[in-house]
Amino acid sequence: MIKITAQYIPLKSDVAFLQIKQTEISKISFYYPIFYGHVFSAIFVLLAGFFQFNSVLLKKFPAAHRNIGKFYVFVVLFLSAPSGLFIGLFANGELYSKISFVSLSILWFCFTYKGFTAIKNKNITKHKAYMFRSFALTFSAITLRFWKVILVYLFHPAPMDVYQIIAWLGWVPNLLIVEYYLYNQLKK
Repeated sequence: MIKITAQYIPLKSDVAFLQIKQTEISKISFYYPIFYGHVFSAIFVLLAGFFQFNSVLLKKFPAAHRNIGKFYVFVVLFLSAPSGLFIGLFANGELYSKISFVSLSILWFCFTYKGFTAIKNKNITKHKAYMFRSFALTFSAITLRFWKVILVYLFHPAPMDVYQIIAWLGWVPNLLIVEYYLYNQLKK
């Protein structure tokens, strides 16, 4: 993800993914800054999220867990999810992909918000469950790219077909895995 993000430095409007978004860049003056807000905030959210599931950090350094968590929540709620929602409205792959990315952004915002309010209400169980869900959606930045490589390598589909498929594969399996994990935790 760092390598993918680094290709956008220095800020240009005609690199990598933006090469196929020139219509949006030329017609929507704020598409370009919102896109960059999403790209650059997401890398920090991914890094912050990885640290949050470290039980050693939580037990030995609870203040660090809280501070990293506040950072994660702030960035998701005020930068990453809203910018993802906006970008999702203009997703490639027509309505099928747009529905996926808009749904992803809304769920990401909601799960993160619910995780935050749960810990404010001192409900640790709900907090953990919602933050697992939130990070499953954060992690879609990685799984989307993983599935893209697999699908292209194995099946060589048309680019827009790939985009429509990975729009859903990037996050739905992540969420199903987390729900399965949470279900099994409840049974214990």
